[in-house]
Formats: sequence, C-alpha cells, structure tokens
Amino acid sequence: MHHPFQATNAYAIEMDLKDPLNPFRKEFHFPQHQGKDVIYFCGNSLGLQPKNVANAFETELTTWKEMAVGGYFNGTNPWLYYQECLKPALSKLVGAKEKEVSAMNGLTVNLHLLMLSFYKPTAKRFKIIMEAGAFPSDQYAVETLVRLFGLNPDEAIVEIHPKDGAKTLTTQQITETIKATGDELAMVLFGGINYYTGQFFDLASITKATHEAGAIAGFDLAHVTGNIPLALHDWNVDFAAWCSYKYLNAGPGATGGYFIHESHLDNPSMNRLAGWWGNEESTRFKMEKGFIPKKDASGWNISTAQVFNMTALKASLELIDKAGIHALREKSIVLTNYLAYLLQQLTNINFEIITPADPAQRGAQLSLYFKERGKEIHSKMIESGIIVDYWEPGVIRVAPAPLYCGFADVFRFYEILKNNF
Repeated sequence: MHHPFQATNAYAIEMDLKDPLNPFRKEFHFPQHQGKDVIYFCGNSLGLQPKNVANAFETELTTWKEMAVGGYFNGTNPWLYYQECLKPALSKLVGAKEKEVSAMNGLTVNLHLLMLSFYKPTAKRFKIIMEAGAFPSDQYAVETLVRLFGLNPDEAIVEIHPKDGAKTLTTQQITETIKATGDELAMVLFGGINYYTGQFFDLASITKATHEAGAIAGFDLAHVTGNIPLALHDWNVDFAAWCSYKYLNAGPGATGGYFIHESHLDNPSMNRLAGWWGNEESTRFKMEKGFIPKKDASGWNISTAQVFNMTALKASLELIDKAGIHALREKSIVLTNYLAYLLQQLTNINFEIITPADPAQRGAQLSLYFKERGKEIHSKMIESGIIVDYWEPGVIRVAPAPLYCGFADVFRFYEILKNNF
C-alpha cells in the first residue's frame, strides 16, 4: 500500500502523535547538539542508552556490595542463571524456542565457536559461501577457520558478487550459486543484512537451498536482531549469532546472542569447545571429568555469565519486549519509507539510494551512495547535529531506529539537507 506522505513538518508531527510507540522515545538518553536532541540515525552502529540502564547497574552493584559471592544464588537477579533470564525476550526477537537461544561472548567469538561445531570439511565437501563485501570480521573469521583446517581460503571460500553493475544481490543469484556448488558445499555463512548496502536477504530461501545441497546454513544477524522479526526455528536455520549493541541498545561491546536449531541440541556427537558453564546443571557441582552438555543452546555456554556486560541488555530487552518486534517493524517500514520519500524530493545533492526499494528487502537503514564528496557531506551532517556514519567507498548510512526515532526527526533531517547543502 502506498502511503500518501507529505513533505511538511505538520504532517511529521501528526504522524508522531498517532504513533503508539512514540512514548518509548522518552525512555532514552539523546546526545545534545546546541541544546537540542541530535538527530540520531546511527542505531545500526550503536543504540542509544535506555534510561532504565543506570538503575539496572545500580541493582547489580548493590548485590555485589552487600552479598558478594552470595549474589550468585541470592541476588535480585541470581548471577548463576543471569543469561537464562534473557532467553524469553531474545527467543521472540528471532522466532525461536527459548531452549534454542542463549547469550555469551561477543559476536565474532560466537561465530567462531558455532562454525567449529558445524563446519566439518571433507576432501569433497569443504566450501563456504558468503556474500562478497561481508563485514570484515566475518571475512576474517571464515578465512582463518578454513586455514585452521589446513585449507586454502581462495579455494574454500566462494563469494557472491552483484552482477552487471548492480549494487545488491538477487535471491535467485544466491540460490543458483548454492545449487552450482552442490556437493562441494559444506556451509553458507551470510550476513542477514549487508552492513554496506542495507539489503536484507531472504533467509528462508537461502536456508532451503542450502539444505537441498546437503549443507549447513548459518547467519550473522548483527543488523537484523531487533530490527526485523525473524522465524529462525520455522525456517530451519542451523545456527545464527548477533551482537546486542545495535538495535538491542545494550551498550558498547555488550554480550552477544546466538541460536542453534532444536534439531542439533540433543545430538551428543556435536563438536564444541566446552566449559563448565555448558555442563548439565544436575552434575555441574560434582566436579567430575567428562563433559555432559545441557540439552539446549546453553550447552554451548563456556564461561560464567558476564553479568555487567548483560545488565544493560536485560534492561533494554524489557523495553523492546514491551514495544513488541512486530509493532516496531510496522512503524519502521513506514518511517524508512517516509525517509526514502523525502530524500527523493532533494534536488540539491547528488546521491543514489543503493538499499533495495522493496521494504521486504530492507530494515531501518538506507545507504546513500555519493559518487563524490561523500566524506565532506558526512562531516557537514555531523556539524549540523545529525549522527550518521560513513563507510568507504562513498556510503552514508541513515537508520531511523523505530524505538526512539520519529517522523519529526526524519523531516528535520530532510530540511537540514534541503536548506544547508
């Protein structure tokens, strides 16, 4: 359905008044520029701080101060099970059963650990398919993984490039490459959304094609979790990992999350690098030799829950859960469509939106590609109180996160660009 948008401040204000999620804006701290909230369109890089976070830290600091080691069992949120209390909210965001998700480490650490469980190269079947231009950490992770197995990255890694001057991939191109790689394919490891183009991939189709080729489907969902609702369980995705400092607003370097499909959880022969924290609860304190994994995703936990690295995540998830991922997505589609509509009215600056126009193929983010002056325009935006980020070559990423951004922000952004550039 086409929305009858208007390029007026009155329209933007009216849209904010009608938005049921608008009150959540008051739950966040905005950096200031000349005495006003900045226009913050960088939640795809680092989400804003929720106001309930300071209190959440205070709670854990008090527990540590007053109970010390007793906090593991008797604190307000017993630390022994801290990661368990994140599961209900996380499972809703990614469309999983609670036993299929957990939280630990950082994103790339989790990708490494999961790939070591799922990548079982043979002389015939050893290739990994990725999107070309995946975020460097994913490229490095896969490159070093195949080297660990004594393989040559140039032979083992298949990258899919856009065709004929296109900036994005088609689902058909991806599934055809999977099919063509066939019985040489061991694993597909795609970003759910490409960080540079903002393209959201059809994860269900990619997974289906991967399984038809007899391979494992894994995804880096850094830009998807908390942005677009997922159905990882129903799509039969094998594994996935995400960070929590972008759309989950859990702060810099906060603990990452991961998903492992139910079909793998009860398989005792699954390889893993284990630790005490993944061991079966009932025998954990027997302190015996012989690892017996928990029969859920927590069986991959290695170390003690990083409580202070999870505190902001727990607090933020309470807000996200209250808003609801489907309501957030509904608003996000209209908000980003409005941003695209306004950008198309601009005649004074020359750029191309390289993110797909179809809302089903994108999240909150639009990537604006500037043939020249991109860096200079980015600096000017920052000076004008607009927080966005720049990536070589020539892309400024603009992402109005629906939990705390509104239509008036998008209109102010457009007005500044129209009048000052």
